[in-house]
Amino acid sequence: MSSSARLARWLVPVVVLVAWLGVGGALGPYAGKLGEVATNDQAAFLPQNAESTKVVDAQRAFRQEETLPAIVVWTATGGGDVNAGQRKAATGALASLDGTAGVVGSSPAVASRDGQALQGVVQLRPDLGERLAETMEEVGAAARVPGTSVQLAGPAARQADLADAFAGIDGLLLGVALVTVLVILLLVYRSVLLPLVIITGAVFALGLACGVVYALADRDVVRVDGQVQGILSILVIGAATDYALLLTARFREELARHDDRVAAMRAAVRESAGPVVASAATVALGLIALLLSDLTNNRALGPVGAIGIVCAVLSSLTFLPAVLVLLGRGAFWPARPKPSGAAGDSGGSRGIWSRIAALVDRAPRKVWALTLAGLIACAAFAPTLTSKGVPLDELFVDDAPSVAAQRTLSEHFPAGSGSPAVIITDADRTEQVTAAAGSLDGVARALPVTASGRPGGEAPLVVDGRVRIDATLEDASDSDAAKETVARLRAAVHAVPGADALVGGYTAQQYDTQRTAARDRTLIVPVVLAIILVILVGLLRSLLMPVLLVATVALNFLATLGVSSLVFQHVLGFSGTDASVPLYGFVFLVALGVDYNIFLMSRVREESLEHGTRQGVLRGLTATGGVITSAGVVLAATFAALGVIPLAFLVQIAFIVAFGVLLDTLVVRSLLVPALVRDIGPAAWWPGALSRRPEAEKPRTHTG
Repeated sequence: MSSSARLARWLVPVVVLVAWLGVGGALGPYAGKLGEVATNDQAAFLPQNAESTKVVDAQRAFRQEETLPAIVVWTATGGGDVNAGQRKAATGALASLDGTAGVVGSSPAVASRDGQALQGVVQLRPDLGERLAETMEEVGAAARVPGTSVQLAGPAARQADLADAFAGIDGLLLGVALVTVLVILLLVYRSVLLPLVIITGAVFALGLACGVVYALADRDVVRVDGQVQGILSILVIGAATDYALLLTARFREELARHDDRVAAMRAAVRESAGPVVASAATVALGLIALLLSDLTNNRALGPVGAIGIVCAVLSSLTFLPAVLVLLGRGAFWPARPKPSGAAGDSGGSRGIWSRIAALVDRAPRKVWALTLAGLIACAAFAPTLTSKGVPLDELFVDDAPSVAAQRTLSEHFPAGSGSPAVIITDADRTEQVTAAAGSLDGVARALPVTASGRPGGEAPLVVDGRVRIDATLEDASDSDAAKETVARLRAAVHAVPGADALVGGYTAQQYDTQRTAARDRTLIVPVVLAIILVILVGLLRSLLMPVLLVATVALNFLATLGVSSLVFQHVLGFSGTDASVPLYGFVFLVALGVDYNIFLMSRVREESLEHGTRQGVLRGLTATGGVITSAGVVLAATFAALGVIPLAFLVQIAFIVAFGVLLDTLVVRSLLVPALVRDIGPAAWWPGALSRRPEAEKPRTHTG
């Protein structure tokens, strides 16, 4: 080999490595900067075309500036009634806040019917951002009245608690995920350098993804909130590690066949790139399908997650090969692979995967029948998973201050106090609409909003020929009963001729979100399945095999939902799940679950071309069993790290994905799929060339 050729062999990986070091240095800090362009304003994530969203837009005309209400609740210390002096002091305390930075206005304190509590509202600016927590502390301090306890409830308090839940979470979540992955890799590979190389590649991928997302979010091309931030970090770290494990395992195999590390890496990339790209495509396109959703938070996750997956693939197929070529066998120190000179010995591994392959070979029908029965039994509980939304008192895993305050508020005032149903209607139908709303079962009172911003007592405020009516509900604003009341309220006010009435507010938003989420599942689930099916057909050059794989992964999803329902209700104490949880769980589990089947079946197909379907299944399972199981454990552990964020939504997603990935890795991919393919035989590859090749036929070297 000429000196120039030798130079080129080493110059390319060095240039690639330097380029990635530049990316890491320049874009790495953006992993901690996404919060600067993120919003946790829940109003920004409503269904785009829902009636409640139209009300949000219409409400803006009724105030000189948009506000975020904080509800102050006073109760007498030690129980008993609040007195007139305390009520006067409470009103004065709120009035003293007028003119304070961030405060738009306030209302007088109002006593509850039982006389044991007071309630007042402080209207805050909605753009306080990081200053919201500080402003809420100022409100709480100013609202202190001798002889009473003060609590803060309402949208402002809830948003402050959300911001607190996500405060500093970037570093914590990333740290937990990386340490977890590092420990697993050290235990599995017993190598010092390799885990560090893989983790470094994942961190570089995350830095690149965050840099791209930051630039797009800063230009309002994509939207980011705390949930999207958390999922992006976990998704990139998990995916980049999975792809790296597949490539690394193949490189180790090739090093046993080749003395030349460059030749070994070329072979490893040649055989691994197809499965890695196909696997990434299933996840990325599955996430892109979320753009079909009418829920803005779903639409936000789609492109952001897809960007993360693309960056994970780039790192795995460029940075990792460059470093491994430079390190060679030293990457695996102290267990360096040695040249064996035995090409194609993929089926010669020993250990647990040889025994599992022998079991599948000996009794395939019994294996798939038992595993199928177990999955179906778990799936039977899937319909018990309710996705009507998480009640406010379960929104946070711990007892957040806003939750405790809302509980106190509901004990002394109508349960819907602080979160009224908002009705926008034509001014000349104000009396009829108010009467229709106020006479409805489930509505405590309905009053037009006046120029002072408070319902009742003055002439209604008319803006562009429209008025706003606030209807306080009898039931808690997040309850099923309140949502049913909103549905009846809409029917009642829509029936008023010429009113052109719209009903919104917190309960209506939850009701619309629930209905929109159900519609999204009906639309997006088939689209994702079709995308995955097309990718599998192109990769495996078969029709029956892709259908089989998609069916098993879908069954795994249903089984996971069934187990999750039991755990959520009887172990974690959740009475419901967020409306988006089933769809998120489906996209992640089905797309990621197909990943492992792609890794397995692409290797099975490769081996089947050489040795026939029976030996192909056994050799493919034995060769990939360890690395795919390691990848599944790593991915499950990284998603489980989402549980450090004390929000029910993310805890539910963390459990569903972590458990589902383990179930898919340990049962579906290890037992069910190999046993089915072994039992069906060459016909599983119909109508590809492999399906027409008898098992005893001499192997052909070209692909079918």
